[in-house]
Amino acid sequence: MDKHELQERMKNFAVRIIKMVDSMPNTVSGLAVSRQIIRSGTSPSANYRAACLAKSDKDFVNKLKMVEEELDETCHWLEIIMRSEMMKESRLMPLHQEACELLNIIAKSIVTTKTRMSADEIAKSKKS
Repeated sequence: MDKHELQERMKNFAVRIIKMVDSMPNTVSGLAVSRQIIRSGTSPSANYRAACLAKSDKDFVNKLKMVEEELDETCHWLEIIMRSEMMKESRLMPLHQEACELLNIIAKSIVTTKTRMSADEIAKSKKS
């Protein structure tokens, strides 16, 4: 998957979160959780877009770490919504699965980039 495909996937995920939030219960707890998940569930798309414009590998990793944190938080809120039965689990499982898959993709990208950065540093030190 290239960066453009992942950007699209992130945008689609954000739209799904927005639609899910719009159907959350209009209760004190529903509104509180809605405010949390709308932020954590839509920011990975914008943060990944920013990562794609990173000035360096280090900047790229730092921006991906923000994406990772927000996706992990979104997984948490989806689990809370399911466990509290604010919404049917069957409706949220595909969204939770997508959040987990995106989280895994980002985590692997971080590891891959860090590994490449380490290899580059070793190669530079050998040249010196």
